Amino acid sequence: MAANYAGLLADKLEEGGNRQQARQIRERLARAPAALASVQDAERGISLNNLPVDGESRLHTVDVSRPELRDVALVLPSAIESRVQEFLASVRHHDALVAANAALPNRLLLHGLPGTGKTQLARWVAAQLGLQLLTVRCDTLVSSLLGQTSRNLRRVFEYAEQRPCVLFLDEFDALAGARGNERDVGELQRVVIALLQNIDALPDGTILVAATNHDQLLDPAVWRRFSFRVPMPLPDPDVRQALWQRFLGDYAPSNLDVRGLVARSEGLTGAVIEQICLDAKRSAVLARQSQVDGDEVFRRLGLTLALIERVPVSTRDAEMAWLRHWDRKIFSLRTLAKLYGVSTRHVTNITQEGSVDGHEEDDRKSG
Repeated sequence: MAANYAGLLADKLEEGGNRQQARQIRERLARAPAALASVQDAERGISLNNLPVDGESRLHTVDVSRPELRDVALVLPSAIESRVQEFLASVRHHDALVAANAALPNRLLLHGLPGTGKTQLARWVAAQLGLQLLTVRCDTLVSSLLGQTSRNLRRVFEYAEQRPCVLFLDEFDALAGARGNERDVGELQRVVIALLQNIDALPDGTILVAATNHDQLLDPAVWRRFSFRVPMPLPDPDVRQALWQRFLGDYAPSNLDVRGLVARSEGLTGAVIEQICLDAKRSAVLARQSQVDGDEVFRRLGLTLALIERVPVSTRDAEMAWLRHWDRKIFSLRTLAKLYGVSTRHVTNITQEGSVDGHEEDDRKSG
């Protein structure tokens, strides 16, 4: 009954020339949870107890979660954080901006390399706003059946419109690839058109976040649909320092060379730094230690870089040879002997006979 009266009020306001207020009421009605009571068509996959599914595989195309701020570890460069805060302010004060004719659609596009925090940022936005996060893996929407992908899209957008939420389109380039590619087929072009139509049909107040690792693949028309576009760069030194300190937390010893970690982790993503810290903390816990070993953190950092650079380190001897080559100051013969439980003579033999750079080394003095 309340919804019916609100609808009548919107009609009266529009008749009286107050179109903006009428539109605001109708958008609120579209997002109201009560509206779900009248939507029980399981075939369309948009009822409260029936998440949208792919018509071919019958798999859910949306995952629903409610992130909490305490569970989201996010560190951003200052300029990026300012842009995200501007987006949040636009969402929180959308009605006031509409009244001032200064509102922008609540749409945020995140682009950057894998591991730079795009998914974490989407979770953080939802947590900041106290809303559910509807995560759509765009590759699961794509069906082999002609026209099914467009129907999947429609179901997802209809589902999102009926509740206050953040709709998160991950791996966005799977849907929004540029048209006109000579390898394109008509169906893929129709998917992009359907995507654009669904975005255009969203009420401005509906919060849409999309993320892609391949922004160069996006259709130009897609870019224009997002009022806020945020690049997610590799972490700078300040961000890397904050990441090391946050992820190690209370497990960081007081004498840990954080500046050395920051310098040596240049070019790594936040996700890689987090994994190194988790591995180091796991080693400490299993060894029943209350803090990580600083040398062990550097060891894991060095071996991670070896994997990234495709250096073969399939044996313990190869690991020691690589670490010695990577940073002779950090990995003295004694340090390597301690880490691997061998004698300094053994380490000396390895560095002489299996040196990574092919040069024999006499390190007995430093050992």
